[in-house]
Amino acid sequence: MVDARFEDVAGESPLYLGAQEPDDVPVISALVQDAVFPAGEMSYLPRRRRFAVLVNRFRWEDREAAERDRRPYERVQSVLAIDGVLAVKSQGFDRHDKDLVLSVLALEFEPGEDGGGRLVLVLAGDGALALEVEALDVTLKDVTKPYEAPSGRVPDHRD
Repeated sequence: MVDARFEDVAGESPLYLGAQEPDDVPVISALVQDAVFPAGEMSYLPRRRRFAVLVNRFRWEDREAAERDRRPYERVQSVLAIDGVLAVKSQGFDRHDKDLVLSVLALEFEPGEDGGGRLVLVLAGDGALALEVEALDVTLKDVTKPYEAPSGRVPDHRD
């Protein structure tokens, strides 16, 4: 069996974006807002200084077209990878609970000295992942074709 490819969707291209400057981070943050993933999809490779997570992200960039064309909202699996990671810390959840589903609220960068700093994945429910980085080096890459959002709705944070 072969996985579906993003290129199989006519007229669509997968996202493949990078952030190497603090001003780039809000773009990546907006695209991963409301992405969900099981804790078991996180991987930190200290020797390679790489943290990666496979997320199911809402396709915010397609929202208006879906509404205009009266078609379902979509999600897509994407890899969020951060290179140059020196340490990873978590709070507000048990990262050893591989089945725990986490939801991304935002990605924030707190600059430090010499281009390094702290990249924080703010999670729903007061959770967070803090990655100490030697330099800002983030990539977001779609790795599957889009699929219909199971909820059928746009994520909503009004309570």
